[in-house]
Amino acid sequence: MAAGVKPPAYTKEILRLAAGLPDLPPIAAPDASASLRSPTCGATIALTLRAEQGRVTEIAAQVSACAYGQAAAALMLAHARGCDRAAAEGALIAIEDWLNGSSALAPDWPGMAALAPARERPGRHGAILLPFRALARAMEDL
Repeated sequence: MAAGVKPPAYTKEILRLAAGLPDLPPIAAPDASASLRSPTCGATIALTLRAEQGRVTEIAAQVSACAYGQAAAALMLAHARGCDRAAAEGALIAIEDWLNGSSALAPDWPGMAALAPARERPGRHGAILLPFRALARAMEDL
């Protein structure tokens, strides 16, 4: 790709991930929850979870976001089981650093490299970070 040319906004992988976002009802009697809205793009998430010994055992979220936000939520939901508060907070920091260019390496969260086109689209960062912010916020309640 020529210098200064942005990659396509939405790749087939991003759209596949977004389309694969599960439509899960909220968890009844959750151990923790978080409802957040991205101030940069208006994306929203309502996350509920159950945990044992500080680790996620069940998680669900209702998401209203662009394809990037939906793809990020799908990745978060697919790999959050077993996560503890430190892992959730660490993932959030690593993803934020990667998106803003502080780190060239994709975060150690399965599938995040698929969202690389967003690195050059700061307006999408809020939607991508939202599910991970919600996970970290909910983990604070445990």
